[in-house]
Amino acid sequence: MALLKTGPCGVAQRMNDLILVVEDNPDHLELTVLTLEELSVKGQIAVARDGVQALDFLWGRGEHAGRDTRRQPSFVLLDMKLPKLSGLDVLRSLRADPLTALVPVIILSSSSEQSDIQACYQSGANSFVRKPVDFAEFTEKINRLQGYWLGVNEPPAAL
Repeated sequence: MALLKTGPCGVAQRMNDLILVVEDNPDHLELTVLTLEELSVKGQIAVARDGVQALDFLWGRGEHAGRDTRRQPSFVLLDMKLPKLSGLDVLRSLRADPLTALVPVIILSSSSEQSDIQACYQSGANSFVRKPVDFAEFTEKINRLQGYWLGVNEPPAAL
């Protein structure tokens, strides 16, 4: 049974949550991680800076060899445009592997192209969120995302 803590807006959160942030832009990465930390997210925030690093973390390969892959993230914040392996390719790979097929993936992108949004959902994204330019709006979106995925959503027992 997971320990719970009351987070922002009185939303209960599991204290052992793991969030994976996959972002290559250093400014966006810092803003996302700082926002999650300021929202008192308990647990671990893992970071990958490209698609290959993301898959290595999730599957326990490369520099993450030996990581207990039975502990998968409560959700993944995934940028679409990544070096080495695109966000869409990462998403498709996650959905094709039973170990990660059920991990919630939220695409966090600056794209507003309907073709990008459609491709993400067709590939198995759980949500598509446009990165706002305004800091306050960005913080609010991250707050809502973590509130829903850590406090409201009921994940399957495998996660």
